[in-house]
Amino acid sequence: MNPLDHLQPLIAPQAIGFWPPAPGWWLLLLLIPLAGWGLWRVRHVIPVKARIRRAEQPLDPVRVAALLELAQMPKPYDGAPAGAWLQQINGLLKRLCRNHYPYSQSHTLNGRKWLAFLDNRCPAAGLTRWMVLVEGAYKPECKLDDKAISGLTQAVETWIRKHV
Repeated sequence: MNPLDHLQPLIAPQAIGFWPPAPGWWLLLLLIPLAGWGLWRVRHVIPVKARIRRAEQPLDPVRVAALLELAQMPKPYDGAPAGAWLQQINGLLKRLCRNHYPYSQSHTLNGRKWLAFLDNRCPAAGLTRWMVLVEGAYKPECKLDDKAISGLTQAVETWIRKHV
């Protein structure tokens, strides 16, 4: 006699249906919408970070004095020679650079290297367009029109306000 003959016959597997799910799934089905509703309600309670406004920083006294000095420089309007005015602007910028960047030896630069140095510190000013700033002081009768004078003044003001 074979011991396997006393075993019960095999039960045929039945197909497991999709429905009804196990009891834990019912709880999950209730918790997901409840959690969504709770998160939606909590969004009013959690403080929202205030947007950082990148306003212009208050100027330090050196920059204020430089802007005041720039404003007080007599501008060469009506065809007056601009050489002395351009030298004054260059002198002001070199003093600022010597003060803010003492180890860069910027006061020894001239020409395109000087304008490139200024532009590297503040690209927004766009001083490399103003080659007359470095060349005009050496021309005997350098004259600028009113638009060029105001544009150069505005570029220098921008550089003074925003240079790194």
